Parts: sequence; C-alpha cells; structure tokens
Amino acid sequence: MIIRMSSQDLLNSQEPTAREFRSFATIVLDQHAQVDVSHREGFVPEGVISRREFLRCVERLGVGFLAAGFVSGGLSSVGCVSSTRNGSDARTASRTDLVFGQRGLSDGRFQKPRAMAISPKDEIYVIDKTARVQVFDANGVFLRGWKTPEAAHGKPTGATFDSSTGNLLVADTHYFRYLAYSPQGELLEPLTIGGENGPDPGQFGWVTDITRSRDGGFYLSEYGEYDRIYKYTADRQYIDRFGEHGDGPLQFSRPQTLDVDAQGFLWVADACNHRIQVIDWREEKPRLVNILGGQGSEVGRLQFPYGLTLISEDRLLVSEFGNHRVQCWTREGKPISAWGSAGKDRKSTRLNSSHTVI
Repeated sequence: MIIRMSSQDLLNSQEPTAREFRSFATIVLDQHAQVDVSHREGFVPEGVISRREFLRCVERLGVGFLAAGFVSGGLSSVGCVSSTRNGSDARTASRTDLVFGQRGLSDGRFQKPRAMAISPKDEIYVIDKTARVQVFDANGVFLRGWKTPEAAHGKPTGATFDSSTGNLLVADTHYFRYLAYSPQGELLEPLTIGGENGPDPGQFGWVTDITRSRDGGFYLSEYGEYDRIYKYTADRQYIDRFGEHGDGPLQFSRPQTLDVDAQGFLWVADACNHRIQVIDWREEKPRLVNILGGQGSEVGRLQFPYGLTLISEDRLLVSEFGNHRVQCWTREGKPISAWGSAGKDRKSTRLNSSHTVI
C-alpha cells in the first residue's frame, strides 16, 4: 500500500533550488505488501498546487521514493533523526496522509515491489517480484499493467524514465538487458540494449541501472563477475567501460544505482562496498572525484546503500538495505538527517531492507 505522511524539515534545506513549497513526500515500496508515501513539510508554497504539481515537485526537489524489504504500515509517529555526526538527536512529528495497496497477485497488489519510476505525467510505475509493471495515478488508483517478456531466471531490479524520449527503461537484471517501454506498456524491441551474457562489448552480467549522461548518451551498470560501468551513445552504441571487482578507487562491488548531477559527474551507489563514488567521465578516461560513506551504522556511514538520488545541487538521499533507513546528505557527504530504523511496528517509522530511493 502507499502511505503519505507529514513530518518537518527532513532536508533542512537552506536554499531550495526549484519552486518552493511546503510539503515533500516519500514513497516507500514495501516488498511484502505496500508502497508508502511520506509527506514532509518545511517549504513555503507560492500558492495552492494540484496533486499532480505536488508530485512533480516531489520528484524534482527531494522526495524520496523508497523500495524497502518491509515497511511498517503506519509510519505515523517519528520523523527525521539526527542531522549531525556528533549524535545530536532531533526528531519531528509525522502523520499518515494516504495509504494504498496490499499483498497479493491481483491488480493493485504487490509481491515484494523493488523498483519504481514516475512518468512525466506523474503516474507511478511499480515493478514487483512477479515481473509485473503496474501503473497508478497520483491517488494510488490502478490504471494498467503488464509483465516483462521473461521472468523464470529472475525479475527486474531497476526502472527509470528516459528524460529524452519519455519511455520507461527497465533493468531486466537476470536477462542481461535493458528494456524500453512506451508509457502504455508497448515493448520497444529496437531500443533494447544487451540481452546476452558475456565479457565482450554489447554483452552484460546482471544489469542494475541506466541513466542519461549530460551529452545525451547513457551510463549503464552491472554486477556479478564484472562489476563495471558502461558508456553508450544516444543511439545505444557501445563506447567504453571501466571498473572491476574490488574496493579500491574506481572499483566496485555491486554498483546498484546511478545518477548524474548538473556538472555531469556520475554518482554510483557502490552497494557492497558501503559507499558512494563520484566520478567524472566527461572525457575519455574516468576520474575519481570523491568517495562518500564507508561501512558503519552511525549517521554518515552506510550499510549496503542500494539506492541514491540527487534532489538538488547540494542534496542527495541514500537508502540503506543494511541499516533500514534513508539518509539525506550534502554532496560532500555531511549528514543532514536520517529516517527509519529496523522493525515491523506499524505505529512507528520502521523499515526492513530499504532498497531504492528516487
């Protein structure tokens, strides 16, 4: 189900970079049963806005959309936690605003959803472990759905909307390929990238994510035997790749999520190395810009960061599979706030295996 809740100052932002508004929302995908939408206050509105405009602002400014292994249904009492490394504990009140979905196989129900994307029309696309793509409107009403072509070997783990075409791109992980769909669910087979397992250009291991570079091309990621990042042209032609399994600079252990900032730097959630790598690959060879995080449970450290999203010029959200929470950081890795803890208490902010935040 989807839950929208209100809390105060999650991001503690000093200079919003887009339209100011009072409310943010966090949508949590509960892999057992539900999608949770969290509503966060703290920005001043320019005026009354529609639900569609609200969700557009949510996606643009800082609402995290989180895929979690299990999320307590209520999410109603505790909001943000400690915004500093020294352990100061600032909490804010929260309230549930909207809930939809539950466990099941029929339309509008979920079996461990773990990928989601928002379309330019503010429709919510959710992929679960039945390999279904389900589409909902902003009120959580089921609109349509379909299944990926094959699913016996495994299910997709990533999804995003292509900012250039408006198509849905799906990381079909265990079939070594990236699928493209129209918003209505038509499989656009000529736009498929990959589909064959192997070490050669055009072949992949287990694919995880895809994002546009600033020059209109693509960055793609894979894990397994290779743990690499790829660069493709806008017309889906291979250019280059880098990376190998390891914990050194420009090495990876399950690069799970990708994002690109306004400067064109590539941000990689290096999940099993418990860190975020920031990479400049605008020229021929990649260059390490920064490494954030490191393994640990304290705020500012990470435990299997499966998801990240850049929400402004100086803010990012990171979701942790291991620490069952979402953190908000500056781009230098300074923690601003953290939300969530392990558990299944329906009356508090509890998560279990937070998977993806967008």
